Amino acid sequence: MPVARPESNDPRIIAHVDMDCFYVQVEQRKQPELRGLPTAVVQYNEWKGGALIAVSYEARKFGVKRSMRGDEAKAVCPQINLVQVPVARGKADLNAYRNAGSEVVSILARKGRCERASIDEVYLDLTDAAATMLIETPPESLGMITQQTLESHILGLHNENENDAKQNVKEWLCRSDADHRDKLLACGAIIVAELRMQVLKETEFTCSAGIAHNKVLAKLASGMNKPAQQTVVPSSSVKGLLDSLPIKKMKQLGGKLGTSLQSDLRVNTVGDLLQFSEEKLQDLYGTNTGTWLWNIARGISGDEVQVRLLPKSHGSGKSFPGPRALKTVASVQHWLNQLCEELSERLCTDLDQNKRIAHILTLHASAHKSGDSDSFKKFPSKSCPLRYGTAKIQEDAFNLFQSALREYLVCYGVKTQVSQKNRWGITALSISASKIVDIPTGTYSITKYFNGQHPSQTSLKQNLGNFISEAAPLSPSGTESCSEVESSEVQINNDACLGEELKRTDKDQDLSCSSPKQAQDVLDPSSSLPMEISSGRKRSNRELSVYDHSFALTMPNKRGQKVNVLKKKGTIMDFFENQNSFCCLPKQGNAESDQGAGSCSVSGNCLDGRHIELEDERHLAEDRTNPESYTTDQNAQRERWSYNIDEIDPSVIDELPPEIRDEIQVWLRPHKRPDTVKRGSTIAHYFHPTKNT
Repeated sequence: MPVARPESNDPRIIAHVDMDCFYVQVEQRKQPELRGLPTAVVQYNEWKGGALIAVSYEARKFGVKRSMRGDEAKAVCPQINLVQVPVARGKADLNAYRNAGSEVVSILARKGRCERASIDEVYLDLTDAAATMLIETPPESLGMITQQTLESHILGLHNENENDAKQNVKEWLCRSDADHRDKLLACGAIIVAELRMQVLKETEFTCSAGIAHNKVLAKLASGMNKPAQQTVVPSSSVKGLLDSLPIKKMKQLGGKLGTSLQSDLRVNTVGDLLQFSEEKLQDLYGTNTGTWLWNIARGISGDEVQVRLLPKSHGSGKSFPGPRALKTVASVQHWLNQLCEELSERLCTDLDQNKRIAHILTLHASAHKSGDSDSFKKFPSKSCPLRYGTAKIQEDAFNLFQSALREYLVCYGVKTQVSQKNRWGITALSISASKIVDIPTGTYSITKYFNGQHPSQTSLKQNLGNFISEAAPLSPSGTESCSEVESSEVQINNDACLGEELKRTDKDQDLSCSSPKQAQDVLDPSSSLPMEISSGRKRSNRELSVYDHSFALTMPNKRGQKVNVLKKKGTIMDFFENQNSFCCLPKQGNAESDQGAGSCSVSGNCLDGRHIELEDERHLAEDRTNPESYTTDQNAQRERWSYNIDEIDPSVIDELPPEIRDEIQVWLRPHKRPDTVKRGSTIAHYFHPTKNT
C-alpha cells in the first residue's frame, strides 16, 4: 500500500528522466543504418514471430504497438526491421541494455542525488544544484538560453505558434518577479536540458524528462512530451494537470486500489477525489491510505529520491504461455537451472564490481490447473536465505518450487504427488535475489591474505610447514623440533583452532617427537583449543588470540612478496618461542627434567601429537605444600607469560596488512603492571628463566 509522507516546507526540484524507446536505441547504436527507419525489438520465440518489447516512433506512425507479435507488426508495417534480443541459456539476455542504462546513470548522477528506478528511467534530486545556480548565475542574468532549454514545455503556458512558444518559454524562465519556487524550477529546467545534451553526446541516446517539485508530478510530466523533450510543472498548474488525469494513470492506482475507487466511489479522474474529505477517505481506506489519497489529489507527495545507482535486486525469468507451459517437474528443473545460472553470474559480477552481497532468494511462478482459469493467481511465492554458488542456488530454487507446488496442489485437494501429469502447468517462472547490501569494510577473514585469496589446503599445509621449519632452529637447545609432519587434509576457519587437548601421562613417558601419523591426528579440524592446559592454569584471552592466529604469520605483503613476520632478532618470535603456543619446542633444563635434545615441553598444543606431561605441573604440585614457595611460583608463572612490547621490532608489525596489523596491535597491548625491569634488559627476561645445570 502507498505510504503517506508530508511534503517538505522547503521546495525541492525533482526530475524524472525516461529514455526514448531505449531497447531500440541500443540496437540502433550497434547498427547505425537502422536510425530513422521503422524498427522494433522482438523477444523471439516460435509463436507468431515473438513478442515486441520496444517499438520506434517511426514504426508507431504506421500503427505498430508493443502488444503485437512480430507477424502482426509486419502485416501492419511491411518495411519494419525486427531486431532480435540476444539469447543466452535459451532465454533473452538483457545485459547489453542494463550496461547501456548504467552509462546514462553515470552521467545524470553528476548533478545531484540519483535514484535508478529501472533499466531506462532515473529520478534526480536537483535541489542543491538549482539553489546554487540561482545564487551564482540566475536565469535572468544569462545572456543566452540553449535551444534545448527553449524547447521545454511549461504547463499552463499558452502559445499561439512555435516561434511564440520559445519566446514565451524564455520569458517564463527569466522572470525577475517570479516567486522562489518557480525560479528554482527554471534553474532545474536549464540543468536538465544540459544533462540531456550530455547524454546524447556521450551515449548517442535521447531521453525525455519531467521537472516538478516532487517525484509523482515529475513522473507524470516526463511522459507528456516525447521523444527528446522535457516538461516543467509549476505549482500553479498542478490542479489543471490532475483534474482530467484518469485515475488508473496515477502511480500506485493502476491496480486494486484504483479499481476500488472507480467501483465504490465512482472516481474516474484524480480530480474527482477532491470532493471527499480526508476523514471520509480514512474511514473507507484506513488512516494511512486515506491520507495518501487526499494528498495525491492535490499533487502532494513527500517521497524522497533515494541515492541508488545500482539495482536493488537481480532477477531472471521466462514465460511459457499456452501450449508451451511446463507440465513436468523435470522440465521445470531444467529451466530453473538455466535461470539460476544467469542469476549466479550476475550476482558474482555485482560482488566483484560493486562489493555487494544479496541475502534473500525468492521464487515466483504462475501456474494453470486444468479446469480453473483463475488458478494461476494462487501459486505461492517462496523465499529462503541465499547461498552463493550456481549449484547451491539451483538446489535451493528447486526445493522452493517443490514446496510451492505441493502447497498449490493441496489447496485443490490434490495429493502431493507433484509428478502427476496434466493436472498443472507452469506458465511463468522467475528467480530473484534481493536484500542486496554493501559488504562492510574491515570484516575480511585473515585467510584472504594467503596468496591473495582464501587458502587452499595445499597452501595452508605449506604455510604450516614453513612455520615449523623456520621456528625449529630458534629453540633454546638449538635442535630441530617436530619438523616432520605428514600431509593431511586440513581446513581452518576463524572459529576453530588446530590441535587437540593435551593429555596427561606418566612421568617416565618418553617426551620425544611422535610419528607422522600422530601428527596428522593432531591436525584434525574438528578439534578445538583447550581452555585449560594440563598444568591446571586457564589461558588468558590474549594467549588464545595469539594462538588462534599463529598459523597466519607467514603471508604476502602489499607488493605480493612473502613476508616472514617471525624474524629472529628482537621480534615477536621470541614471545611465541618461549610461550610455545603453536609448535612443541624443547626447552633448556637440567638432565633430570630433560630426556634428550629432541624432547618437547609445551604449554599449548603440540603438533607431534604426543601425550606430554608438563614439568611445571610437577613443580607446582610439590610446591603447593609450601605456601611461600607456591606464592613465589605463582608470581614466577605470571612473570614468564608477560612480555614487553618495547622489545618487539615494530617493523614486523608495520609489514602486515592494515586489518591484521590493527588486530595484532590489540593482542600485544601490554597489561599495566609495576615496572620492575632494568633498562636495557632483553625480552628473554620476561619468560621462563633458564635453569642452571
